[in-house]
Amino acid sequence: MIDLGEINFLGSNLKRINLERANLERSNFTGANLKVANLNMANIRGANLQGVNLERANLQGVNLEGVNLQGVNLEGVNLQGANLRGSTLEKVNLFMADLEGSNFKGTILDGTDLEKTNLTKANLTKANLKETNLKGADLDWTILAGSNLKGAKLEKANLTGANLQEANLSMANFKEPDLLWLTLGELIFRGRTLKALTLNELFLK
Repeated sequence: MIDLGEINFLGSNLKRINLERANLERSNFTGANLKVANLNMANIRGANLQGVNLERANLQGVNLEGVNLQGVNLEGVNLQGANLRGSTLEKVNLFMADLEGSNFKGTILDGTDLEKTNLTKANLTKANLKETNLKGADLDWTILAGSNLKGAKLEKANLTGANLQEANLSMANFKEPDLLWLTLGELIFRGRTLKALTLNELFLK
């Protein structure tokens, strides 16, 4: 394992760099270019990633617990099986990212672009997804229990097998979602619990 913990990479051009399994804990990557970089299984816990370009980077299985990713470009990134528990991804671009099996428990994702992302079997328990763009996203068997999806855009999202127990879906926008095997329990929809509604009322006209 390469130990690069607490190193200052401020503004560095690290495009296509191979940092697989490297220890990058508490390193400073402010303004760095990590486009298409390989960070597979790297430890990035506590690192400063402000203004970093991670477009199409390989972040499979990385540890990003508690990291502030606000404003970072993560378009098309591979975050399969990554740990982002308690991280901040507010207004982040994750368009067409692969997030399968990732841990987003308690993560802040307000206003984030998750259009056409793969969130299959991801854990978004109690995540804040207020006004998040999830159009066409794959939420197949995704755990969204207790999450805040107020005002989220869920048009044509795949919610097959998703767990939405105690989720807040008030003002969420649904159009042609796939709801097969959906686990609903009790959730908030338009200010009411779902048990007072019919499934047909989940579709906004």
